Amino acid sequence: MYKQIKSRYNVPMKFLVLPLLFLIVSCGQSVTPVDSGLENQIFHFGNGTEPQGLDPHIVTGVPENHLLTALCEGLTIYNPKGGSQLPGVAESWDISSDGLIYTFNLNKDAKWSNGDPVTADDFVWSWKRILTASLGSQYPDMLYYVKNAEKYHLGEIDDFSKVGVKAIDDKTLEVELRSPTSFFIKLLHHYSTYPVHKDTVLKFGPIDDRYGEWTRPGNFVCNGPFQLKSWELNKKIVVERNPYYWDADVVKLNEMHFYPVQNESTEDRMFRAGQLHVTNVVPLEKCPVYIEENNPNLRIEPYMGTYFYRTNTTIDALKDKRVRKALAFAINRKQVVERVSKCGQQPAYSFTPPGSDGYYPDTSIPFNPDLAKQLLSEAGYPNGDGFPKLEILFNTQEGHRKIALAIQQMWQENLGIQVELVNQDWKVYLSRERVGDFQISRAGWIGDYEDPNTFLDTLRPNRGNNKTGWENQKYDDLLSLANRTIDRDKRYEILNEAEKLLIDEMPIIPIYTYVRQYQLSNDVKGWYPNFQDIHHPKYIYLERD
Repeated sequence: MYKQIKSRYNVPMKFLVLPLLFLIVSCGQSVTPVDSGLENQIFHFGNGTEPQGLDPHIVTGVPENHLLTALCEGLTIYNPKGGSQLPGVAESWDISSDGLIYTFNLNKDAKWSNGDPVTADDFVWSWKRILTASLGSQYPDMLYYVKNAEKYHLGEIDDFSKVGVKAIDDKTLEVELRSPTSFFIKLLHHYSTYPVHKDTVLKFGPIDDRYGEWTRPGNFVCNGPFQLKSWELNKKIVVERNPYYWDADVVKLNEMHFYPVQNESTEDRMFRAGQLHVTNVVPLEKCPVYIEENNPNLRIEPYMGTYFYRTNTTIDALKDKRVRKALAFAINRKQVVERVSKCGQQPAYSFTPPGSDGYYPDTSIPFNPDLAKQLLSEAGYPNGDGFPKLEILFNTQEGHRKIALAIQQMWQENLGIQVELVNQDWKVYLSRERVGDFQISRAGWIGDYEDPNTFLDTLRPNRGNNKTGWENQKYDDLLSLANRTIDRDKRYEILNEAEKLLIDEMPIIPIYTYVRQYQLSNDVKGWYPNFQDIHHPKYIYLERD
């Protein structure tokens, strides 16, 4: 005989059955962030790691670039479909016949996220800031093409008015270069050239304060299509539409949520569970599986980037180029891409990826263990005897660990040297690189603009991103000559000569040329594959087919 049972709320259980079943069904068919994002135009973005910060004059990294592209805007915008740069704050520009004077006409409607107008003086002050040596920016060299910019940064002059950037009026910016530079317009979409809001920066500290509170939620002011809404450390950064943006009518997304998911498998599960519209990467072990399955969300695209190992040439064991070349010749790059990375990457035999704006370097890095052993012996370490233990520094990501393990084994087997792996989170890893606290560090360089100079220039003296300690006057002279050369074919010949010198000296050890491998929801529109993997959020929207 059926006996009615009551719940603790004195409600017969039979009346709770249907709601419970409904709840179970509902949970099984719960609305995911991707589903709700479609309705509310909220884009969920896997960003790889916790960003270093949001100061465009301090940060250096892809996760930071994703955020700053949404929050701020320079004179130009990278064209996600390829081709010429698009207008940003500058609605148009003129170039003098000698290629030295650039006149930028600023958009009269360009405003900061607090409603203040963006003026030419904002760019003058911001460029002065990044060129202020005490700020410690790693990117001041992006502006070295401007007359006297390098001299100001190095302290050779102290009068900024002599630097070739000035405000003709509120909406007219004039830039004078030290020599004609064919790629100057191309680099102006990079975040290092962005303006910052002077009053906000100075409210929280001096011009050279690296840790000013102006970048925190509630304080942050910038001029892009989105504004900073919240930042939950190691959890999520939320940006929302900026109503003051000059092109706000084009922006369709209401919010973007950036997730710092360092574990690739976790990120993969989040995507499959409908928590992300796009991932940062695809786990190495999953890539061949997804290729075999014809995963409709898998994207593998050409990418203007090189994965390499950076050597600290200031330490005794790595001062001798024969040692550095021995390390390079002992790496089987083909094996790394086929057995470890496994997602279409190509072995790298140059620093500059082949095809960068039509440039194809004529260099080689053989896999030759016998020659590697010979070079190491000539340097005073026969069979690795007496060679100190090397450390490979890398940041927390499973792919970096697996590659480091493979190279560790190759160096031990082919050279007889001992190698220790040192894993640090993103911020610590960057800090150690910046102060030279490493022996070998994993690194990747993604082109800041479509020109081979964006790779080769980083290894010149006095470059913030040259963390190797290596300097070579001939190399520096060749790049200076190339930048003054208008004829592209002649210029590329000079750049190739510089590239050969770089590979002969081997301060960096190229491993492979990147591809961009990630997963993308079919709901994402306005997302165009391109060599720099720049997808401007003002053009992105969500729509289900």
